[in-house]
Amino acid sequence: MLSPESAAVVRATLPAVGGALDEITTRFYGTMFSERPELLDGLFNRGNQANGEQRKALAGSIAGFAQALLANPDARPDELLSRIAHKHAALGVTEDQYTIVHKYLFRAIAEVLGDAVTPDIGAAWDEVYWLMAGALIAREARLYQEARIDPRHPWRRWTVIERREETPDVVSFLLRPADDAPMPPARAGQYVSVRVQLPDGISQLRQYSLSGAPGDQVRRITVKRVASVAEAPEGEVSNHLHRTVRGGDELTLSAPFGDVVLDDADSPLLLVSAGIGCTPMAGMLEHLAATGAVRPVRVLHADRTPADHALRADIRRLAGELPDARTEFWYEQDADGEPGARTGLMHLDGLDLPADADVYLCGSLPFMRAVRTQLLKAGIPARRIRYEVFGPDLLPAHAEG
Repeated sequence: MLSPESAAVVRATLPAVGGALDEITTRFYGTMFSERPELLDGLFNRGNQANGEQRKALAGSIAGFAQALLANPDARPDELLSRIAHKHAALGVTEDQYTIVHKYLFRAIAEVLGDAVTPDIGAAWDEVYWLMAGALIAREARLYQEARIDPRHPWRRWTVIERREETPDVVSFLLRPADDAPMPPARAGQYVSVRVQLPDGISQLRQYSLSGAPGDQVRRITVKRVASVAEAPEGEVSNHLHRTVRGGDELTLSAPFGDVVLDDADSPLLLVSAGIGCTPMAGMLEHLAATGAVRPVRVLHADRTPADHALRADIRRLAGELPDARTEFWYEQDADGEPGARTGLMHLDGLDLPADADVYLCGSLPFMRAVRTQLLKAGIPARRIRYEVFGPDLLPAHAEG
């Protein structure tokens, strides 16, 4: 609960603090990594730092949490907190690291805003930070407990039993625990963090969805090679996996986490994806087929060409195993090479979409924003649309699209 005194101060200063958050978070990360470079080894992704996505996500989460507290001081934004907590658990974030973040974040606030940060203003925003941190610490502790892992030792070695080339830029790895102990529990739609040591000796992490049924004796992840574009660097983890990992090698993985999971229900199901966003959808479809689900399922996917559509054959096969499932594919080029496919970008006009459908959405941020807008216009309530983002979550600020 945010105190009335702090709520009044935060409400008055939110425009100024919010307007300076980009500069604050830039200074925060720069100072923290300068003084604590070990945090870049196995916790923060260097690519997300280089392209600014992590900075924007942090600023958005702070502003979003503060706005939610002002709207209802007695409540917490559960959806925002749940998403962040699952991401943190997949990274092995520990309680003591919140104190480190607090130190450098509030130093940055003081440096950027200067004398404008009076003791009352500092205390009010300190209260906001620790309300958010306390809620996340509690949620993450529960997630670690449910996963039966020690947050100080969250990693486990897995053996690659097979490498499958899906497309020229996408490869799947089939994995089994190297210690032959039971696999950690998972739900369809969840992801794992993969931790690799790069040639410069630094460890880096990236999350990948489970692209196979979570109950199998073998787990599958499907990795797209991320090329450098304009000033954005190539994906260090994805390219390392593509270049170096073969059958018989070992990978270091976290337990599965993620709150965008397939619910056990009988309502119609709409799985909407683009590009490598098909991976959680493939895992959900395999789970549905393995459990004999009878609910109506519609799979919508957009890609550049049929040849770039990873797991296309698996998705068609799994949809064919379900009693009431259909697929609809859109391709920017070469759509004639896939029977029934449409040419161009995904557009939902003319599709009969049930208003009571549970929607799962995964793909690039521009794609998800555009499709979410179309889904809302089609009459599907926002509460029924769930989405997954790989990397820092930048969608909420634009979610009303």
